[in-house]
Amino acid sequence: MNTPQTQRLQRTRSDRMIAGVAGGLAKYLGIDPVIMRIAFVIVGLMNGIGVVIYLVLWLLMPNEDADPTTNNLDVAIDEMRAMIEQLVARIRDLFR
Repeated sequence: MNTPQTQRLQRTRSDRMIAGVAGGLAKYLGIDPVIMRIAFVIVGLMNGIGVVIYLVLWLLMPNEDADPTTNNLDVAIDEMRAMIEQLVARIRDLFR
């Protein structure tokens, strides 16, 4: 018996600008990722809630290749830490 595979909401690795949240949502909804990114920017500029939603989804959505035995929250926090460190390093380099 063939059972249809359920689609899961996951952050993409292949279509990623920051954390893969918009790409994952777009894939899940079957729309262009650019539309999802624009929606996050618009909502973020209107009242800032878009940024909060993005960060919460980053913490809650697993990567598409995530090991089911690992804690997604720890992985997401490590990714955030690495991204912040890269950003700080780039800013430092600008002022050198």
